[in-house]
Amino acid sequence: MRYHSHKNSSVKAAFSDALLASLAPDGGLWMPDRLPYFSAVARAEMGPMPFATLAARLAREFVDGRFSSADIDSLCADAYDFALPVKALPPAPHGAYDNDYILELFHGPTLAFKDFAARFMARATARLSGQSDMRRTVLVATSGDTGGAVGAAFAGQPGVQVCILYPKDGVSRIQRAQLNTVGQEEGNVRALAVDGSFDDCQALVKAAFADEQLVQAHGLMSANSINIARVIPQSFYYFWASLKLKATHPDRPLTVSVPSGNLGNLTGGLIARAMGAPIDRFIVAHNVNDPFVEYLTNGVYRPRASVRTLSNAMDVGRPNNFARILALFGNDAEAIRDVCWGASFTDAETEAHIRAVHGATGYVMCPHTAIGHAAAQRYKEKVDGQGVFLAAATAHPGKFADVIEPIIGAPVKLPPSLAAALAVQSKITVIEPALPALRAFLETERRPVSGGA
Repeated sequence: MRYHSHKNSSVKAAFSDALLASLAPDGGLWMPDRLPYFSAVARAEMGPMPFATLAARLAREFVDGRFSSADIDSLCADAYDFALPVKALPPAPHGAYDNDYILELFHGPTLAFKDFAARFMARATARLSGQSDMRRTVLVATSGDTGGAVGAAFAGQPGVQVCILYPKDGVSRIQRAQLNTVGQEEGNVRALAVDGSFDDCQALVKAAFADEQLVQAHGLMSANSINIARVIPQSFYYFWASLKLKATHPDRPLTVSVPSGNLGNLTGGLIARAMGAPIDRFIVAHNVNDPFVEYLTNGVYRPRASVRTLSNAMDVGRPNNFARILALFGNDAEAIRDVCWGASFTDAETEAHIRAVHGATGYVMCPHTAIGHAAAQRYKEKVDGQGVFLAAATAHPGKFADVIEPIIGAPVKLPPSLAAALAVQSKITVIEPALPALRAFLETERRPVSGGA
């Protein structure tokens, strides 16, 4: 597979180079030159596959000759050694949630959907580092879950340091504890609290990658969804889940609701659909940081500063992957609207939905998952209530226990890994949202790291 810059299709790279470079030389986002398409016959063969096997089948279409078929099989088997349930919501009064399914993407080591892409990316990077003496510093901005997933995925990987930037007051207490403890034992992961918003963190990452001297000095690579290796693996679970649901509901349309912020998760879903995944439409679910919903409504894209909400991982006012979505659809707004429908929700509406679902079914949703499911309910009311609806559950509710417990009036049990993170006394390092502050930290932290085998 070859890749090109979304700004200039003549700027090309192989998968390995696109992964390590993160951005194209012209500052563009890498896009596949083509997307494979799997026929109905091929999908029938793929339907019974375990997730890791199907992921490897898809991944082989996107990599280059530096990865053998056996490499990809091993990589996916190692990365995806956890459950991926597709659950029907328990029955609710008056059949309110009939035909509603939840794709639980939070059973990985950091209990968030970001584990899927981060683990694939880390293992692919480790494979490449084993073929050379390269040294890399992974620089990643996080609004909550990305940093923990990336840190855990790269912890202990030879030849790699990880620097996580998160908004000082923009993550939950449990997320903060996780960010500042992940990779601590291995010693190659550090988190920095940026005195600003997630948009400031994201701008700082972009500024770092625009500084050629800094990139060369530290071997910078991004683990944000500007990196194509973060987006491609997010297509795998939508492809797999859609095959599972179509097998049980072959004659009903399938609509998938995606809690959205930086639009990487949605882009992965759109790539899956383009490859033949039997998904009829996507619901794009936002909090009040909703420039893409506005675009779907009136065709005007108006990025702006983000505001803080309960669903902090979606507090993105300038989503990076908007450009990729435009490229997938040839900059045709009407074509995008044919596939995507959007809805946004306030914190009060999010709280009300968490409470309503728990009261009716006992199922506990994190704020992001609640917005995804609430958007599906709104779609049913306003557009079409027929068919099967799948909402992506992007994080374990335990990561937001402080928020959820007062809403539902009951305790949320913390998984052991989260309880352990809270028990650790970790030092928090704060920096200003300015490139000189980040540069100074990277220089201070520069130290030898072990190379590949």
